[in-house]
Amino acid sequence: MRRLPDEDARIPTAEVTQLLCDWRGGDRSAAEKLIPLVQPELQRLAHHYMSRERPGHTWQTTALLDDAYLQLAGKTHPQWQNRAHFFAVAAQLMRRIMVDHARQRQAAKRGGGAIRGTLEEGAAVTQTRADELLALDEAMEKLAAFDQRKAQVGEMRYFGGLTMEEIADVLKIHVNTVTRDWTAARAWLLAALSGEDMNAI
Repeated sequence: MRRLPDEDARIPTAEVTQLLCDWRGGDRSAAEKLIPLVQPELQRLAHHYMSRERPGHTWQTTALLDDAYLQLAGKTHPQWQNRAHFFAVAAQLMRRIMVDHARQRQAAKRGGGAIRGTLEEGAAVTQTRADELLALDEAMEKLAAFDQRKAQVGEMRYFGGLTMEEIADVLKIHVNTVTRDWTAARAWLLAALSGEDMNAI
């Protein structure tokens, strides 16, 4: 499994935490100060999503990052717990952006219309990837119906690339529990995607 590099070497964690607290308290200038500090990590998250596409899609990563940034910046009094929670929310936003775009592509395919939205045709996911994203999103929703925490672990690990330690920090559980949840969630999702009727976990 891919792990994050040493975060302390890249991001001033104490400063990020303070700015998140200020933003949560209503200081809009804190968000403006925060983004340059976390931009490298947001870029890594965006690249993590787009790395499953064909090579050379720098503009795609930029478009995804811009869309996620606009949604993050639009939050007023966000309830950030800490740095890990911020990036978990960012990962969730990116998942939703990609899934929404995949749905738009499917609708355009059925109706013959143009794809609309922030990720335009030049940055569109491939049709195969769109199908995969929608299937995975459906499986994630089904998993969440059975076990919300395991679905959260799966989302943060698969979609966001967060480490086990970061996920444990966000969910306030032991890292060993995260590891067990991820193992179970991954097995459940793989079985669901293979067409097995999964009614429990």
